[in-house]
Amino acid sequence: MSIEYTIISIGAMGANRLWGETAPVRTAHATTTLITDGDRLILVDPGLPATALDARVNERTGKTLADVTDVFCTTLRPAHRRGLEALTHATWWTSPLELQTYSAGMADRQDAAERLSSDDAKLHEFELELLDRFKEAEDDFSAQVSLYPLHGPSPGCTGLLLTPPTQTILIASDAAITTEHVQRGQVWAGCHDTEEALQTLGDLLEVADIIICGHDNLTFAPRPWV
Repeated sequence: MSIEYTIISIGAMGANRLWGETAPVRTAHATTTLITDGDRLILVDPGLPATALDARVNERTGKTLADVTDVFCTTLRPAHRRGLEALTHATWWTSPLELQTYSAGMADRQDAAERLSSDDAKLHEFELELLDRFKEAEDDFSAQVSLYPLHGPSPGCTGLLLTPPTQTILIASDAAITTEHVQRGQVWAGCHDTEEALQTLGDLLEVADIIICGHDNLTFAPRPWV
């Protein structure tokens, strides 16, 4: 059985430097994709708040968040996981390296958290509880859904490579943050490692026929004229 994918919600950047924006002018949220793989419904990057996300899932597929069996976060940045509160029935996955590095960062902030205000301390505790729910994803969800490392935007940023019979689709997260960035061969200004991100962008352009951008719609990978 061939897999299917649906763009549930097209994401947006808080500030897009390609548009001359140097400070956030809107709420950032990641593009959300639903993969149907047999009995599994894998929701990738639930970036909208739960109520809005549930409505989008129903509008786009006729299903609800209650039908989702798995969640995969390409990165643990908050813009990629705002809807998690409505998905506690599902299994949460992220890449081992992303989980390890994000957890290490939270541990480094533990001492500081003890000196925070009550509200900030509660937020820190909430983040720790979220991390405890995530599991380290294996290399493959199935024969047609595989993890694809996208180092650069964050240390462990990881997309999903979908390989149905006729084309290759890459859920590219912040490694291909918008269509305009892809077409210009540029990477997100907030990358953890810009040089590595540029290498990753070059690699994914060779692999994918269709790229689902991290904060934009899908796009065809640019190909040189023959």
